[in-house]
Amino acid sequence: MSLIRTKDLWRTYVMGIETLHALREVSITIDRGEYVAIMGPSGSGKSTLMNLIGCLDTPSRGEYYLNERRVSDMNDNELANIRNREIGFVFQTFNLLPRATSLHNVELPLIYNGTPARQRRQMAQEALAKVQLGDRVMHKPSELSGGERQRVAVARALVNTPSLILADEPTGNLDSKVSEEIMQLFDELHRQGNTIITVTHESSIAHHAQRVLSILDGQIAGDEAIPESQRNGVR
Repeated sequence: MSLIRTKDLWRTYVMGIETLHALREVSITIDRGEYVAIMGPSGSGKSTLMNLIGCLDTPSRGEYYLNERRVSDMNDNELANIRNREIGFVFQTFNLLPRATSLHNVELPLIYNGTPARQRRQMAQEALAKVQLGDRVMHKPSELSGGERQRVAVARALVNTPSLILADEPTGNLDSKVSEEIMQLFDELHRQGNTIITVTHESSIAHHAQRVLSILDGQIAGDEAIPESQRNGVR
């Protein structure tokens, strides 16, 4: 069953007398349990598509269904609820609270949705254990390496058991060795049944996925299945 379905999706910006079509006629389907990379150069529209899939923005035209719910017509409050309950975000810049512990950073989505304190603490501890940070729960971001900070961000994305993990250039601020460790973590999360979409401009990152959607000039320019033997996550 499809988790994501878009039909004739457009995102248009009017800048003075100029009209910019950041996305044009994008129709894609992503099934539950898939691992998909969205790949394209700067300015191609991949970040715009990520914002629409992540319910951070709304399309100018077209339809978007997430879990069979039409989210393209939802208001801001409804979109915020979908983001909190259905989508786990991992950003290039980690987006952690600098003065908060790893545990508190991971708890944040649960605080927003009203999960009781004792339950959210347990859920946050379990999420940190999943990313091999069970011994770093009381450390603040300044006391962690770059790779560990990104693992905290991944734990925060996982803590709600979302329908979708959406990663935006998740290794952009990491060196090559740590980048590979983070991508192997995503590989393992996918093997555990998570649906993952990663947005990247790097072929080596994209080839951890089962499928690569290429975007250029706001349109889908390619849709390639990656054979298991060619995937970077295969060991």
